[in-house]
Amino acid sequence: MRLDKDLQSVQEVRLLVDNAVKAQQILASYTQERLDEICTIVAEICEQNAESLAKMAAKETGFGIWQDKVKKNLLGSRAVWEHAKNQRVVGILHSDSNLGLIEVGVPVGVIAALIPSTNPTSTTMYKAILSIKAGNAIVFSPHPGAMNCIIETAKLIRTALRKTGAPEDAVQCIKTVTMQATDELMKHRRVSLILATGGEAMVRAAYSSGTPAIGVGPGNGPAFIERSADIPRAVAQIIESKTFDNGVICASEQSIVVESVSAKAVEDEFIRQGGVFLSAEDSDKLGRILLRTNGTMNPAVVGKSAISVAEMAGISVPGNTKVLLSRQSEVSPNNPYSREKLCPVLAFYEEPDWRAACEKCIALLYNEGAGHTMVIHSSNQEVIREFALRKPVSRLLVNTPAALGGVGATTALPPAFTLGCGALGGSATGDNIEAKHLTNIRRVAWGQSSSQDAGVRSVEMNSQLSVHDYQLSADYPVTPEQVAQITREVYARLANF
Repeated sequence: MRLDKDLQSVQEVRLLVDNAVKAQQILASYTQERLDEICTIVAEICEQNAESLAKMAAKETGFGIWQDKVKKNLLGSRAVWEHAKNQRVVGILHSDSNLGLIEVGVPVGVIAALIPSTNPTSTTMYKAILSIKAGNAIVFSPHPGAMNCIIETAKLIRTALRKTGAPEDAVQCIKTVTMQATDELMKHRRVSLILATGGEAMVRAAYSSGTPAIGVGPGNGPAFIERSADIPRAVAQIIESKTFDNGVICASEQSIVVESVSAKAVEDEFIRQGGVFLSAEDSDKLGRILLRTNGTMNPAVVGKSAISVAEMAGISVPGNTKVLLSRQSEVSPNNPYSREKLCPVLAFYEEPDWRAACEKCIALLYNEGAGHTMVIHSSNQEVIREFALRKPVSRLLVNTPAALGGVGATTALPPAFTLGCGALGGSATGDNIEAKHLTNIRRVAWGQSSSQDAGVRSVEMNSQLSVHDYQLSADYPVTPEQVAQITREVYARLANF
């Protein structure tokens, strides 16, 4: 009897998880030093194969630029490990004899990792290194459009594990890729955590699986060029970011917002550096291919160059065009230019002043990408501060290319290919995910006082509100009537505060 592919894939997942559980039990017995030795070899092998895997990913997916994928692979291996190697995330993390408290890092267990087609090999490297660093086993569910390069990356990592004497099954990858397989992996009772990087539908499925999950939503980060900015430098950084791997990093800029006083200077600088402003007619043509009829991003434009995207839309542009810009005023789910565009296409909004620009940026983020990332180019510290206080993002980047700054390549943020969006973006955290997020903290606490010594302590509010201590003891027990009186006193003073 021949089994259907979906049934085969489900059975494969069950076997992979069983193997992962056994491998993780071995990793859990390792010290942090032993885990670090393993990660060092894994990072080295990933780095050595950065170019070949980048070429493989570019050829298989049709997305981006292989030379830029090499840089992403180096970020996902060398840079990630350089940042993580001196961190302690398992074993005794902190001990305070005065408080009688010890904190112990404990691996979460088996991790299910969803890998996207936009950053397939780099994300696989990054998640594997962090998982092993934290003593976990990991099972990858590859995007069907990048299956071969993800499987090859996992294979190389398994070679590194074998070289160190660690269990190979600490890193595994689904080979029979189906939706049923991914669903089985996410809902498997022995899977402890899901690391979901991918499309919005997949991330929502991870959060609704019943398994704890760390996922990321879509990006739609605006770039505000404030009047005090170094305009040539700001434009150069935006173009560098938006053309890096043809714009597939979710932290990359999606819209430009400028003030009227400097709009002409910004436009001229974009044109000088290879940007093309589309006519209203050409904007309509391009807009029709950016989204599919169901309102989701058209995968045909993802990771394609500005010239290729223009050709798809039937638009003629110069041969040196780097980015396509469309003047816009509306922000709505139906306007493709105010949505995430993982290709070198930018919306261009002009506002009368920085306050109006601030509101436009907020509108863009709430339209899509709330909690993710945005960038401001400015030398005005007060304006930067106001943006920091008000913007609904987890990362406000300043004077840097957003795609590279968001993933920690040009900023002090942890190098990462999973960028949390916080509760606002439907994520469990707003951090760049690192090894510490893949452990549980066990706290060992010594008793410091007896229950008879516990009492109602002094409450002070700006030195204006206080309540006398009422000690509980065997000799002077507090009666229910006294508790009621204390409560009345506290509420009375709060009312007058």
